[in-house]
Amino acid sequence: MKIKPQNPTPFVTGKSLSRRTLLKGAGAALALPILDAMTPAFAQAPGPIHRFQTVYIPNGMAMDYWSPAIIGKDFEITPVLAPLHKYRDNMRLISGLKANWNIAHAGAGGSFLTGVTRGGRNETEILADVSMDQLLANKLGMSTQLSSLELSMDAPALAGACTVNLSCVYTHTLSWRGKTEPLPTEHNPRAVFERLFGDSGSTAQTARAARLSQQSSILDAVMDKLASLENKLGQADRHLVNSYTESVRDIERRIEKAEEQIDLELPELAQPAGVPAEFDEHMELMQDLQVLALQTDLTRVITFMMSKEQSARPYPQIGVPDAHHPLSHHNNVPELVERMSKINIYHTSLFSSYLDKLAAVKEGDDTLLDNMTILYGGGISNSTIHSGINLPVLLAGGGAGWLQGGEHLAFDNEPTMADLHLSLLDKFGVQVDELGGSSAPLSI
Repeated sequence: MKIKPQNPTPFVTGKSLSRRTLLKGAGAALALPILDAMTPAFAQAPGPIHRFQTVYIPNGMAMDYWSPAIIGKDFEITPVLAPLHKYRDNMRLISGLKANWNIAHAGAGGSFLTGVTRGGRNETEILADVSMDQLLANKLGMSTQLSSLELSMDAPALAGACTVNLSCVYTHTLSWRGKTEPLPTEHNPRAVFERLFGDSGSTAQTARAARLSQQSSILDAVMDKLASLENKLGQADRHLVNSYTESVRDIERRIEKAEEQIDLELPELAQPAGVPAEFDEHMELMQDLQVLALQTDLTRVITFMMSKEQSARPYPQIGVPDAHHPLSHHNNVPELVERMSKINIYHTSLFSSYLDKLAAVKEGDDTLLDNMTILYGGGISNSTIHSGINLPVLLAGGGAGWLQGGEHLAFDNEPTMADLHLSLLDKFGVQVDELGGSSAPLSI
């Protein structure tokens, strides 16, 4: 809604409501979605907000079930891509990329966003380089409360050896602030929720603990300010705020339910972990939290690991009781490859559900999905040999205008993931001469 002036004025500067408006209460700081009232009076709406996200899949891919044979716009939808069929025009498949550091699972995760050609040589030497998401966060984070979010479906482990005697850091995170500064992921929905909506003041921990002990909601803490705000908004904005706050309350209920279930099993925990026992429930909570973080412009950069490299998670809910990592070493036995493909298809199904959520959020004439560049894929292709050649990678979203989907690109000169990152950074206006083992930007 554009605010009309009370008196004739030649021009109006500023905004009627800041995009960074926070409604603060006891231990709570509720960010708002982007509203019409946040556009400058008498001015055109600003350009779209461009966000970046990585969704990482571990343990390689059943490549025969992933890779289309046809290059260009007429590519066929393969079994693993089938759940994404309705987003065909929103995705660009990229074949022919190779990993920069091809050493089992450590190199897969460790170089996926950093492009490094080598890391540490033992479990105590932790070495990589700044990751492309953090280069983006350095720029985009200047406009947001959180520069980035690093999330996973698995608990973090940044110590000990996990693969070929190298540190677990390489299999448990994608993001690096510097050569020796890996960023731990968060898998606990409660912790993510509190980071997004908890007050960041010095008494926040005490206030949040008090609110939790009273079983009160983040919304309850800011209800008076919320009511006052709604009185100043137009009908469309009020509808959007009501829809958004209901989503926040729904997520709170689901987190509390998960904590109640955990409390029944582990009553000795003073602060419940808040991680649902069911993978699907946990996944949906994490997805919904990411949508809220992006919708409210709390951050414009997210990395999300479907699971860590070397994950032994079974998937009995889809008829695959095998542990994922052992199954990925299938020795090219057709029936085992086919079974692994079910996990790959399940992951794209989950990704498709996430795209549904992004596409449902309106931003002017566009959607949240239209204004995102999402990198989906992993650092291993044929997992039985830890191959870093022809990685399974696609881009999804609209890129705030730059990303045109519906095409399968294939490179035959084996460019690396770091070359792709140079191109993606450029789409966000971040100019770097090189990243890890990069050679040159790609034409994407």
